[in-house]
Amino acid sequence: MDNNSDAIEQTRSGALDFANFNMGPMGPIVPAANVLSLPFIFRSPDDMYRVMDGEIGERFADALAEKNLIVLSWFGSGARSLYNTDHPVETPDDVEGLKVRVMNNDLYVQMIDEMGGNATPMAYGEVYQSLKTGVIDGAENNYPSYESSGHYEVANYYSLTEHLILPECLCVAKASWEELSEKDRQAIREAAEDAAKEQRALWEEGVQASKQKILDAGVKINEVDDKSAFQAKMQPIYDQFVQEHPELESLVTDIQDAQS
Repeated sequence: MDNNSDAIEQTRSGALDFANFNMGPMGPIVPAANVLSLPFIFRSPDDMYRVMDGEIGERFADALAEKNLIVLSWFGSGARSLYNTDHPVETPDDVEGLKVRVMNNDLYVQMIDEMGGNATPMAYGEVYQSLKTGVIDGAENNYPSYESSGHYEVANYYSLTEHLILPECLCVAKASWEELSEKDRQAIREAAEDAAKEQRALWEEGVQASKQKILDAGVKINEVDDKSAFQAKMQPIYDQFVQEHPELESLVTDIQDAQS
């Protein structure tokens, strides 16, 4: 298992009392979490925070509680964007023909395929050499990962598509939570909410530091001013997802409506 999946299982079983993990790998355990992996479901990190801090976030928390995970607060992990070795991505047409590494998730594969690219699931550790040798043309990730991995050294076009904005969960094992007094629970919740504020601020500081480093290295960063063309390309993915998971259609719609 990867680190996130391992942390999830150990926390569910009570082997870990607390853990922080990304919601991306949560889908096999909590099907509703797959909604968060739909491309462009969130318009920006700030929209994601606002949605997850409200009633919709409580619905996800209820679903996790059924699987022995008590949500304390929601952390951020940035916005993932496309980068490649050849040219800026301004529209979906700019992805056509590119071999793009994605995480091993059918939704991410479909996302690249719908834009005319060739999605290539690949271990993260193989991406640098694959970019360098031309096995792949590009990949997608957030600023800090793009910088710390050194991918910017071999793929110096970074396009702010922000197609995937996944929250992270600070959770406690249900068994551990049930052993706490109400006073202790309240104190832990307050500390977790403070931790979320601090984490989000520190993450943004890290984003700006990574952005400056890659700019200094000569990376060409371009804004994607109009994401509607990308969002339109994703409609078949949404249609298929709702067809396969009709019980989640209202959740998808509510997240979209909360940002309108």
